[in-house]
Amino acid sequence: MTGSAPTPPNDLAVLLDIAARGIPFALVARDAATIELLTGDVIDVDLLTDIPLQDEHGRAQEVLALVPFRQVRERGFECHDDGAPLRCLVVRERTLFDRTAALAQLPSAPIPLADAGFDIADDDYAGIVRRVIADEIGHGEGANFVIRRDFTASVAADAAVAALTWFRALLEHERGAYWTFAIVTPGHVAVGASPEAHVSARDGIVTMNPISGTFRHPAGGATSETLTEFLESTKETEELFMVVDEELKMMSAVCSDGGRITGPHLKEMSRLTHTEYVLRGRSRLDPRAILRETMFAPTVTGSPMQNACTVISRHERTPRGYYSGVAALFTPRTDAVLAGESTHDLDAPILIRTAYLVDGRLRVPVGATLVRHSDPFGEVSETHGKAAGVLGAIGAIPRDRKAELALPTGADGDAPSAQPRTLADDPDIAALLASRNARLASFWLNPQDSITAGPFEGRSAIVVDAEDRFTTMLSHQLRHLGLDVRIVPWSEVTDAQIDDAELIVSGPGPGDPRDPGTPRMRRMREVVARRRASGRPLLAVCLSHQILADELGIELAPLDAPHQGLQKTVDLFGTPASIGFYNTFTARVPAGATVLGDAEVAADPITGDVYAMRGPGFASVQGHLESILSRDGMTTLERLVSAALSPVDA
Repeated sequence: MTGSAPTPPNDLAVLLDIAARGIPFALVARDAATIELLTGDVIDVDLLTDIPLQDEHGRAQEVLALVPFRQVRERGFECHDDGAPLRCLVVRERTLFDRTAALAQLPSAPIPLADAGFDIADDDYAGIVRRVIADEIGHGEGANFVIRRDFTASVAADAAVAALTWFRALLEHERGAYWTFAIVTPGHVAVGASPEAHVSARDGIVTMNPISGTFRHPAGGATSETLTEFLESTKETEELFMVVDEELKMMSAVCSDGGRITGPHLKEMSRLTHTEYVLRGRSRLDPRAILRETMFAPTVTGSPMQNACTVISRHERTPRGYYSGVAALFTPRTDAVLAGESTHDLDAPILIRTAYLVDGRLRVPVGATLVRHSDPFGEVSETHGKAAGVLGAIGAIPRDRKAELALPTGADGDAPSAQPRTLADDPDIAALLASRNARLASFWLNPQDSITAGPFEGRSAIVVDAEDRFTTMLSHQLRHLGLDVRIVPWSEVTDAQIDDAELIVSGPGPGDPRDPGTPRMRRMREVVARRRASGRPLLAVCLSHQILADELGIELAPLDAPHQGLQKTVDLFGTPASIGFYNTFTARVPAGATVLGDAEVAADPITGDVYAMRGPGFASVQGHLESILSRDGMTTLERLVSAALSPVDA
C-alpha cells in the first residue's frame, strides 16, 4: 500500500479517470481540509472475522468494509436476509485531495429523479407505529424500536457520475457530518453524510457516540428558543438516555473498564440538530471482534438489541440492505504494536443519512425511534424530515422547500439557515444540556480505570442472561463490588451451575413473565425455582424479579402505561432510592403490605407495585440498578447482594 501524499494535490483528473474506467473507489471526507481517495480490490466475505486485515504474506493492509444489517445473524439475531454482501475494498492506494479545490472540479449538474415517493404510505406507516407501541412496547418486548421506510426514485444518470455529483453537493451544503462519503463498487453506490460514529478503536481506546433526538430546523434556521423547546421534550430526553444505556451494554462487553460517558453535546448539522453523548473505554480485542460485539447501534434498531431485531423482522416489510449497518475503515497502526494489542485502528460510522443507487434505482432509508410517548403522525413527520434532509443535501430536491415529499403540515422546515450558528455556545442551551446529568448515575460519569477491592472480595457469581445485555453493565458493577463474575446465557446455563454457584444473579429480559410458552421463559422459571428451592443465594432482577414474585404467590399484572426508561424515586426497605425502570409488567401486593410469607416487600403504598423483595437466601429488584438512570444503583445493589448472601455469612 502506498503512503499518503505529503501535500494534498488539487488536480482531480486521476479520480475522474478512475470513475470513467469503472474502477472501485471510495471518497471520504473526515475533516474540513482534505478528501481521501481510496482505490483497490473488492472482495466479498461471509463473516466479520473474514475481513482480510493481512495479505497473503501476513502484512497488515487497510480495508474499507461495507457491513450490511444482515450480519446480525452472526450474533444469532433475526433479520430479513437479502444476501447483501459484506463488501471489502482492500486499499492498494490512498490519495489526499485539497477539499476546496476538489469542489470546483466535481460534477454539479442536478441528477433528475423520476417515480419518486415512499414505499409505505403515511397512513400505513402510522398504523405500524401504533401496532409497535401497543403490541411490542405494550407487551414488554422492549423499550424502543426503530422502524424504517424507504424513499425511492428512478435515476437515469451514470452511477459514478451521480455518486460524484451527490458527494460534491454534500460537501457544499451539509455541515457537522462525522463522515461524508461516496463508495462506488461494482453494481452498488452509497453516498452519505453520517452524523454518527458508531464505534471507533484507536490505540486501545474504544469510543461510541450515541446520538438521538431529531430537531428539524424551522424556516430561517434554529434559534435558542426553538431549540430549548426541543431539549425540554420528555420524549427526546428519555430517548437519548435509553440509547446510552443500550450502548453502555456494548461497551461493558468489550471494555475492561466498562465505559465512561461524557456530554451531552449538540450535533448541529445544516438541517437537523441532534443530542449526543460520548462513551469511552479500554479494550485489547481485535477490532473485528469489537465491531461484532457492537452490532448495531440502538439508535437505528432499538433495545434490547436482540428483541429489537425480532421486532424489526415482524414489522418491516423488506430487508434493510446496508441501512443501519456501518462503513468500517480498518487502518494499520503506524506506531510500534505492543504485545497483545491490535494491529489496526477502527473507524466505523453508522450508515444513515445515506442514499443508495443500484440498477438505476435510488433508495433513501429513514427510520423513527418509537417509544411509549410516540405520536404516530409525529413519527411520520420525522421520516419525512430525515428523507428531505438527505435529498435536499444531495440536491435531488430543492433545498429550501420539501413539496416533493408532500410533508405533513408543520414539517416543511430543516432548510439550512443562511447564517449557521453554533447554538451549543449559548449559555442557556449549555446549561440546559448540562442539567441532564444531574439525573444520571455518577458511576458511569466518573473514570473507572481500575477495580479496587470491594466489599464482596473473594466471592463469585454467575449472571444468567435472559436476552438483555443489561447483564454486561450489571456484571461490571458486581465486579466493582469485588465479585468474580461470569455471564452465562439462559440457553447454556446448566443445572449444576445453578446448584453450585456461590451467588446466582437471574437477569432481566423481554417478554410477558406470565407466559411460560417460550423456551426462554420456561428456562428462566426453572432457574429461579431451582435456586429458590435450594436456599442458596439468589438475586433476581426485573423479569426474574417478576418470576420470583410469581413463585412466592404474588400477583403479576401489566402496568397501565409501560415504565420503559422511567426514573422513579422509591422507598426500598426504609431508604429512598432513585432507580431507572424498564418494565411493562409488575408484581403487585395489596396496598400497604410489607410482608408476604417469608418475603419482606418494598412496594408502592397506593398501587402495591413491588419494587424489591428480600428474604432468607434471596433478594430481588424490579428496576435496573445498572442503568444510567439509577443514581442510587450501586449502593442499592450492594444492599441487595448483601441481603442475598446473608445466609452464607451467618
